[in-house]
Amino acid sequence: MSDSGHVRHAPGTTVWHRGKPVDDRGDTVCVVGAGASGLLAIKNLVEHGFAVDCYERETGVGGAWNWRHDRSPVTVGTHLVTSREVTQIPDFPMPDSWPDYPDHRQMLSYLERYADHFGLRRHVWFGTEVVRVEPADDDRWDVTIRSTGGGAERTHRYAGVVVATGHLWSPLTPSYEGQDRFAGEVVHASTVKDPTMLRDRRVLVIGGGNTGCDLAVEASRRAAACWHSTRRGYWYLPKYLLGRPVHQVAALAEALRLPGRLQQWLGHRLLRWSVGDLSRFGLPAPDHKLFQTLPVVNHELLHAIGHGRLTPVPDVARFHPDSVELVDGGSIEPDLVIFATGYLPRFEFLAPDLVGTEDGRPHLLLHAFSRRSPTLAVVGLLEPDAGLLPLVHWQTVAVARWWRRRQRDPGAAAAAWDRVKDAPDRRLTRTRTKDTSRHWFAVSQPVYLTALERTLRQLEVTR
Repeated sequence: MSDSGHVRHAPGTTVWHRGKPVDDRGDTVCVVGAGASGLLAIKNLVEHGFAVDCYERETGVGGAWNWRHDRSPVTVGTHLVTSREVTQIPDFPMPDSWPDYPDHRQMLSYLERYADHFGLRRHVWFGTEVVRVEPADDDRWDVTIRSTGGGAERTHRYAGVVVATGHLWSPLTPSYEGQDRFAGEVVHASTVKDPTMLRDRRVLVIGGGNTGCDLAVEASRRAAACWHSTRRGYWYLPKYLLGRPVHQVAALAEALRLPGRLQQWLGHRLLRWSVGDLSRFGLPAPDHKLFQTLPVVNHELLHAIGHGRLTPVPDVARFHPDSVELVDGGSIEPDLVIFATGYLPRFEFLAPDLVGTEDGRPHLLLHAFSRRSPTLAVVGLLEPDAGLLPLVHWQTVAVARWWRRRQRDPGAAAAAWDRVKDAPDRRLTRTRTKDTSRHWFAVSQPVYLTALERTLRQLEVTR
C-alpha cells in the first residue's frame, strides 16, 4: 500500500528495527480486538482481498457482549436498547423468531454464529494482547504482542492497522468527598454480573444513562430498598411507540426526510402523550430539547417508580461513614453504591497523537480515520441514535475500499488523502448535542452514512 521506494519484503521475512527482530508480514493488515467491530473488520477486509491477523486478549469472540470477559460492560439483565431490525448486520440478519430486543446472551450467540458463518476464527490469535503499535517506514506499522499469560514479546510489521477495541471497557469512576470513609460497598456497574449481589441490599445507583436505568430497575426487583441518583433531567423513550419498536418509528421519520427540528417537535408531542410529565414521578424535567442528549430507552423505570420499588433522588453531594448526602440536603443510607457513570476511550498501545487525543478525547476523521496516517483506522467508536452494527459494517467496508484503492493507485491515493485528512470536524447528528464525554461520538445514522460515503468518494477521486 505504498508509493515510496522502500524495499518490500516477502511475508515472513525478518528485518531489524531499533536493534530488535521484526517479522515482516508484507501486505497483511492487523485488526486489534475480536469483538463485534473486530469481526466486521476481519470479514470485510478479507472480502476485499486482504490477509488479516487479528489479536484478541480474551479466549473467545464477542468483546463487550461476551459477559465472561473481565472487561465486558454487560450487566445483569442487559438487552439491546435498539431493536433487532435496526441493529442487525446488513448481510447477516438475526433470526425472525428472535424478540424485538435480544438479550446479551443472544447477542453473543449472534456474533459467534457470524464468526463461524464467515470463517473468521482462523484469522484470530486468541489469548494475545497488543502491547504497542508504532509507526514504521512507508506508512506501515510495527505491532508488538505477547501472550496474556505472560512471556516474551514479539513484533510483526503490517501494512495497516484497524483498532477495534471499543470504548466501553475503561470505567469512568467519580470521586466524592468522604467516599474513602464510607462503610458500605462501592462498585462500578461493569462489575455487576450476578444479580444475587443485589438481593436484600440497600442499593444506590448513580448515573442516568441506559445502564444506570437498567440497573436501577433490576435492583428494584431484588433489593430491600433502591434509590436512583441523576444529575439532570433526561428524556425517557419507551421501547414501543404506536405499537412498534421506537426506532422503527424514528426510521419512518427519516424515510420521510423530515427535518431535524420537525422530528424534534413531533417527538416532544408523542412523548407528552405516551409518557407524560416526568416531574409527577419525582424526576427532574429535562433542561434541554429532545435529541440534544442521547435519550434513555427504558419503559420499566417509570413502572418501578410508580409501584414504589424505586425512589429517584438528586445528585450526590458527599459520602459519610454510614450515609450519602444529596445536593438537596437529604440523606439516604445505602450499603451498596453502584457507579453507572460510563466509560472513557483508551488506546493503551497507541501514542496519543496518533488518534489526536486531547483531554482523553480522540479526534479522528469521521470518528474513524487517523489524521496522522492513512493506514490507521479506528472502528466502532460511535454512539448512534440507532443500531451500531450497520454503521460499523459500512465503516469497515469504507476502510477496506480505501486501502484497496491505495494498493491499485498509490500516487492518486496519496494526493486524495492530502485533500481530506485535515477536513474540519462536521456535526454528525440531526441536532446539536451537549458537549459531554457521553456525546463525544454521538451520530445520527443517516447523517453519518452520508458523510462516510461522501468522504470515500473524495478518497477515490483520481485528481
